[in-house]
Amino acid sequence: MTSFEQAILAFDRSLRVFALPARASRPYPAESVPDVEMAEESRKKSGGLMRVNHTGEVCAQALYQSQALFAQNADTRSALEHAAQEEWDHLAWCAQRLTELNDRPSFLNPVWYAGSFLMGAASALAGDRWNMAFLVETERQVESHLNSHMASLPAEDFRSRAIVETMREEEAAHAVMAESRGAAEMPATLKFVMGATAKLMTNTAYWV
Repeated sequence: MTSFEQAILAFDRSLRVFALPARASRPYPAESVPDVEMAEESRKKSGGLMRVNHTGEVCAQALYQSQALFAQNADTRSALEHAAQEEWDHLAWCAQRLTELNDRPSFLNPVWYAGSFLMGAASALAGDRWNMAFLVETERQVESHLNSHMASLPAEDFRSRAIVETMREEEAAHAVMAESRGAAEMPATLKFVMGATAKLMTNTAYWV
């Protein structure tokens, strides 16, 4: 596939993130989980947390698409594209759960998508070792974030828990994949900046 064709596919995926409802290629993790009635306060809390997760998956699409687009190695590009498909399922699952909770995605998703695309492109252009280093740190932070959500979700929200648990397992696997591909060690300063940016996103997306 030529670079031009890859760019067209990345652009098409970008449009589909916002223009069309995401459709998962795998079963919904909460399909067989009872959907119990929750108090309004609990419903709103679950909605806010799943909105954050949905925004995180919007960002993941931007990151993976730009990292794959500018990856210097074909095998690295293929691994990123495979992971991006799993992240697409995460996006669809979060969107479905938001609908079930009678809630909505963040209004700022286009802003976060654009910023994430630029960060992914910058990491890829720095070389595959740094591309993978950025991915490792991103997924470690996402895994930590999902751990906090498992602790914060209302106890009776079993459906959201099933989704978050599946996502957490796959995010950890993505980090292992990136490490196995020769990821460099991310400097502490960059880890701090990435963490601060992620915190800004999560705190904002919960409400807006």
